[in-house]
Amino acid sequence: MNDYELIVFDWDGTLIDSEARIVNCMRAAIRDLQLPARSQDEMRNVIGLGLHEALSTLYPDDDHAMYAKLVERYRHHFLFEDATPSELFEGVEALLSELRDRGHFIAIATGKGRVGLDKALDETGLHAYFDYTRCADETRSKPHPQMLEEIMERLGMTPQQTIMIGDTEFDMQMANNAGTAALAVSYGVHEKQRLLACNPLACVDDVTAMHSWLIDNNSRKAQGIK
Repeated sequence: MNDYELIVFDWDGTLIDSEARIVNCMRAAIRDLQLPARSQDEMRNVIGLGLHEALSTLYPDDDHAMYAKLVERYRHHFLFEDATPSELFEGVEALLSELRDRGHFIAIATGKGRVGLDKALDETGLHAYFDYTRCADETRSKPHPQMLEEIMERLGMTPQQTIMIGDTEFDMQMANNAGTAALAVSYGVHEKQRLLACNPLACVDDVTAMHSWLIDNNSRKAQGIK
């Protein structure tokens, strides 16, 4: 087996193009509660955090009761009202299939809530590819390492056997905090410069490049080639 026996993916912006849906639901929740508007860039910037942490970043002076109302309205729109398409990035299912065939453990560490992730996995038909998934409403939000540590503990893996893949600095910081390797993807919500500042092993520009990097890098590691 190679060093990265466990491959942990972020969900939004890494495996699925869901930015527009998330931003639309945030905007609708804000409008429902008649709060001051936030720009699209401000809303994009908090994607990847747990929902409570994201909304409290947008409205740092509000109280817990308001955050609870915002969370409720966001989830209502995401689960029942908003029909904005969220499509898998091209090549994702082929990548997951090959990683499964090669014997890797595959997991998800996401800022989504459990109901939202399960809905997304049902919609995409990807449930069977993942050995374990962990959501922000079940544990600490990124960039705290607890989510990633719990995945490793559940699957019996060490930080040296694990790589985290994501599109935000929150993913990269979580990996750094947990002592795992990290691979950044530049096609999500955070700019490449921000990702590189967190010192990932590499930053790839599409799923095809991610696929090649994972297969080639792990093959080289398995052969003891630097």
